[in-house]
Amino acid sequence: MKNKFKIFFVSPEVAPFAKTGELAEVAAALPQALKERGHDVRMMMPNYRSVNERKYTLRDVIRLKEFDVPFGSQVLKANSKSAFLPDAKVQVYLLNYKSYFDRDGLYQNSAGNDYHDNAERFSFFCRGCLETLKLLQWQPDIIHCNDWQTALIPFYLRTLYKDDPFFKDVAVLLTVHDISYQGSFDAAILPKAGLPADQFYPGSQLEFFGKVNFLKAGLLAADTISTVSQAYAEEIQGTEFGKGLEGVLKARKQHLVGILNGVNYTEWNPEKDRFLSQPYSAANLDPKIENKRELLKQVALNFAAETPVLGLLGRLESEKGIDLLEPAFDALMALGVQMVVLGVGEEKYHKMLGRFAKKYSRQLAVQLRLDNQLAHLLQAGADMLLLPARYEPGGLTQLQALRYGTIPLAHATGGLAETVQNYDAKTENGTGFVFKKFEPEEMVKTVERAVKLFQDKKRWLKLMKNAMKQDYSWKAAAEKYSKLYSRLAARGKK
Repeated sequence: MKNKFKIFFVSPEVAPFAKTGELAEVAAALPQALKERGHDVRMMMPNYRSVNERKYTLRDVIRLKEFDVPFGSQVLKANSKSAFLPDAKVQVYLLNYKSYFDRDGLYQNSAGNDYHDNAERFSFFCRGCLETLKLLQWQPDIIHCNDWQTALIPFYLRTLYKDDPFFKDVAVLLTVHDISYQGSFDAAILPKAGLPADQFYPGSQLEFFGKVNFLKAGLLAADTISTVSQAYAEEIQGTEFGKGLEGVLKARKQHLVGILNGVNYTEWNPEKDRFLSQPYSAANLDPKIENKRELLKQVALNFAAETPVLGLLGRLESEKGIDLLEPAFDALMALGVQMVVLGVGEEKYHKMLGRFAKKYSRQLAVQLRLDNQLAHLLQAGADMLLLPARYEPGGLTQLQALRYGTIPLAHATGGLAETVQNYDAKTENGTGFVFKKFEPEEMVKTVERAVKLFQDKKRWLKLMKNAMKQDYSWKAAAEKYSKLYSRLAARGKK
């Protein structure tokens, strides 16, 4: 098959097996879209305690029942099981080593602290992935790595496996979903992870401010680097967003691309959403207001059709711009909106929102939890979605909102800037409202603009339909990745 490749997709989390954030959703949707394009895709992730082996029918693989993983001066015994992505024919291998992965959390303990041995856990995972491929005798054209937990794979291929004929023609793509998370550890990990000590010195591929930096090693070793929007690819080459690695990324800018994530429209589609009692479409928007009524009922706020509902959905952390809320809250409430907040995050924001919920009990409902069903209802029932992120590499929430005709009000950064077109009152073009300065006053002005337009039902309806016409399906993203794989495969077969 011309331009069809064997792709080994490696991720530290894959939905629905294990999930902490958007990476897991991407890791479930993109391989499926690639498979639909005719690529031969297999995946690998750790077998965490949270993976329900019975529910997802994990099976033993004869060649992977027990195998050796060289790890520093040791050889550890591991095994891998196999399953398929639900509703897809993409095979997933799950690396099993209880000492490292049989824990309550994926990366952190119940107190929210990183596991002390994360460097060991994920360097072992990288070695285990490569050893698994050899045992399967399945030679991929491309290994597609994701984030720091997999970033040692390209480094290992250029060092420990550089003379291994099995990997001679394999090219590596490393996708950075958020450069804030880099995998930075003490130099004590070097011998354990089989990392050459003579390559650890100031300014070396492994070294970053005296620490071993997994992501830096991967960025310099991978054939190509991608990130989750073109805007973010440009931003991380500067000091504000590069998190210290901007020099590395600038040096590799010829091999850095941005490809926007897609939305799983099988799950996020107001016409067929299993969580909505009143489905709707761009052709029939009337039932949307019934979802608004149901949302407010569930969060114990009074329903008024003429009162705009502002949603806030996701992690309650500084990077998501939650610190803009405190100085702006009184002004926001003075605009006469109702607001529904759904998410969890930093304790200080939980307390802040709790105080405002008491002060504005008739306008504000705060749900400090993760609730997929309520998330769907919020996307359907809110009129607007507030996205004040300080930075946002790609973002899925705004793309979901567009499909539901829920108008994004966003800070112009990363994927938000790329996907939310600021409304122009003269032309009536646009899909949302955007503010460029990361300041509380600018956010309030943006909400005020939206509230004013909300009163003009004819124009608001047109804006909703503009938003719902946007196509951010995984089909488009998979096509761009396919073209990137073509260039990579050509480079791999030197």
